[in-house]
Amino acid sequence: MNVGMRVLRGTLLAALMAVAVPVAAFVTVPLVSSPAAAQTLSSISVEGNRRVELETIRSYFKPDANGRLDQASIDDALKALIGTGLFQDVRINRVGGRLVVSVVENPVINRVAFEGNKKVKDEQLTAEIQSKPRGTFSRPMVQSDVQRIVEIYRHSGRYDVSVTPEIIEQPNNRVDLVFSISEGGKTGVKSVEFIGNHAFSSYRLKDVIKTHESNFLSFLGGGDVYDPDRVEADRDLLRRYYLKHGYADVQIVAALTEYDPARHGFLVTFKIDEGQQYRVGSVTFESSIPALDGKSLSGFSHVHVGSLYNAEALEKSVEEMQVETSRRGYAFAVVRPRGDRNFDAHTVSIVFAIDEGPRTYIERINIRGNTRTRDYVIRREFDISEGDAYNRSLVDRAERRLKNLDFFKTVKITTEPGSSSDRVILDVDVEDKSTGDFSVSGGYSTTQGALAEVSVSERNLLGRGLYAKASVQYGQYARGYSLSFVEPYLLDYRVALGLDFYQREQLANQYISYNIKTLGFSPRLGFGLREDLTLQLRYSIFRQEIGLPTSLRNCNNNIGGPNYNPSPAFLNSIGQFNPNNPTLGCYSDGEASLPIRQELGGQTLTSMLGYTLTYNTLDNNKNPTDGLLIDFRQDFAGVGGDVKYLKTAIDAKYYQPLVSDIVGLVHLQGGILNNVGAYAGQNGIRMLDNFQMGPNLVRGFAPNGIGPRDINFLSTMDALGGTQYWGASVELQMPFWFLPKEVGLKGAVYADAGSLWGYKGPTSNLATNEFNAPGCMPSTSRSNPGTCAGLQFDDTNVVRTSVGVGLIWQSPFGPLRFDYAVPITKGKYDRVQEFRFGGGTTF
Repeated sequence: MNVGMRVLRGTLLAALMAVAVPVAAFVTVPLVSSPAAAQTLSSISVEGNRRVELETIRSYFKPDANGRLDQASIDDALKALIGTGLFQDVRINRVGGRLVVSVVENPVINRVAFEGNKKVKDEQLTAEIQSKPRGTFSRPMVQSDVQRIVEIYRHSGRYDVSVTPEIIEQPNNRVDLVFSISEGGKTGVKSVEFIGNHAFSSYRLKDVIKTHESNFLSFLGGGDVYDPDRVEADRDLLRRYYLKHGYADVQIVAALTEYDPARHGFLVTFKIDEGQQYRVGSVTFESSIPALDGKSLSGFSHVHVGSLYNAEALEKSVEEMQVETSRRGYAFAVVRPRGDRNFDAHTVSIVFAIDEGPRTYIERINIRGNTRTRDYVIRREFDISEGDAYNRSLVDRAERRLKNLDFFKTVKITTEPGSSSDRVILDVDVEDKSTGDFSVSGGYSTTQGALAEVSVSERNLLGRGLYAKASVQYGQYARGYSLSFVEPYLLDYRVALGLDFYQREQLANQYISYNIKTLGFSPRLGFGLREDLTLQLRYSIFRQEIGLPTSLRNCNNNIGGPNYNPSPAFLNSIGQFNPNNPTLGCYSDGEASLPIRQELGGQTLTSMLGYTLTYNTLDNNKNPTDGLLIDFRQDFAGVGGDVKYLKTAIDAKYYQPLVSDIVGLVHLQGGILNNVGAYAGQNGIRMLDNFQMGPNLVRGFAPNGIGPRDINFLSTMDALGGTQYWGASVELQMPFWFLPKEVGLKGAVYADAGSLWGYKGPTSNLATNEFNAPGCMPSTSRSNPGTCAGLQFDDTNVVRTSVGVGLIWQSPFGPLRFDYAVPITKGKYDRVQEFRFGGGTTF
């Protein structure tokens, strides 16, 4: 019995040892931890290392104050060596009185390759993964790289992607790492739905968010690709939209996403709790700073009693008040808005409380992540610097400005404690992105014909925040090139300096009989007076030259005079030229209007100063639905040069959302041209300096189709232009509810009215006195064409009106618009063009 028990115990002991020994061999052999067995650094020997130095491995062992290594420090060294990622295996054994560290080094990566990737380039994947050629191979790192590649594909909408790493062993402990990629199909957004929205239709809310449903044109864009980060950002866009329109209690409860295998795409649903809409009941100002009167800041408030509660306007008010208090010397003043809701009256009482804030200073501003953009380009967007009082509103403004630069993928400003309790450190984390653009553009319009453009631009030239662009245009009726340069911070002030050099040529077409060559240079200065108000000052100098074919300038006197050429032509009984009648001579093929012929044979230099004041509150500059845009501009020509005039123009557009996603537009415009001196011996101004109007004033008319016109039937009957004009338009823009929102189509109905009058150009040829030549009889009709090509013009101030319909397409090919308008009233000699089309694209 005792023998049997001994045999059993021996068997169990052997079994335990058989299990324990392999485990210990992989990690470590237990060491005696008694003081007598403690080791020193000099007693450590290393086996198996080829690239890693002996002293490097020993450095992971940390002895105590007596230079001894106990069991705990040896265990820590083992973990640290494994954590380096340099070794496949680490073993620590005690042999006699020494520690033997046996290592198996990880292989070196010989090369990294990708197979199966067609939608994402090798260069992009290489930049994103951690495994690099000549680096150490690590299986955890490879798995991390696999996840990163999958993440890249999912952000581009491919959720069926799979990535398999393959390891190919090479001599000398080297490996080739190959990522085999199966990209799968594109996973788009099949539907975007809203639950709980009553104030705004789903159609309207789809304009607010960036996620769009897939449609037949989705391959030209990327908004239909499912991106969880974009969906999360859409929640904030929806919330801010509601807060801007009075819904102070709004909550975007959830953004639910579900993959539908049957439709091979995601279903996105936003759940909204709108709450009720509020108006501003009262606006008061409270200041706890004795020397600062709160009411003195009322002029900086953008919220007004009776208006809809607008969180965006409230933020702007706080920001501007905060800046003003700092300007007045209260660097630590803090403006805090407070809103008291009246649930029964649906009003919010706004209180701006101005208090003395904590005396906190900015110790340092750290700029991180900018590999290309210079530090000073980022720092100049701050209105505060090191040593100034900390102001949260100014920090938020700087973050917004940095994002608006469009130089960075991400911008984030955080704070951390400084060296003392009254010091903070600002950390500005950015990530540079590509800012260069090369584009080839093409388009067609009924005015300009076919047009192509090639351009190269850079928004952040040399990382200095400079803008430069060069472009070349070549079209059916328009050609030229232009060079532009902008320094946004002239002499370190927030003043933009722009330089433009251009050459353009407008060719004769069905609307004008002459060519115009223009060569010009224009420097300009831009000032941001407020976020919604800008001022531009400019100087322009350009040279113009008029060209005509010989057939339109081969007569310079009356019939029978020294230049009379009896070639056969005349008008028959139905108003057509009769080649069998030899009466008209050189006038048979037409003659350019007198003011045009006066510009031949020379070049006119125009030198002028001007400015433009712009007020802009549009919600979207490309596709506005709400807000006001006013441009007021004046140009004074006469700072040298050959012409003198003062030209003034105003253009105002007001957009207002109505019902059922219908947007109303009121467009008003007007201008006046004043003669401030004679030019080249003439008592007037050039015809080319007059306003030329057509569908840009009243749709349904041809370009240069309205206003004063040469009515001599022997001439080309060109439009002469006028010195005064006005225009008014009312338009309703509405979506096509039966089409997907993402198609970008909407219709318009409109009514236009306007007039152009007041020709003040030359009326006679002083060189030949052509208009008053002896025997020169003016024409009265096509059957009585007169006997010379002097100027006879109509300048009747008639109100032109029209009604029409339009088709507006925010297409992937660029904005396109089709209009069909029918004139209701018009001048006797106006020219009609009922259909008009224009648009283009960049690809």
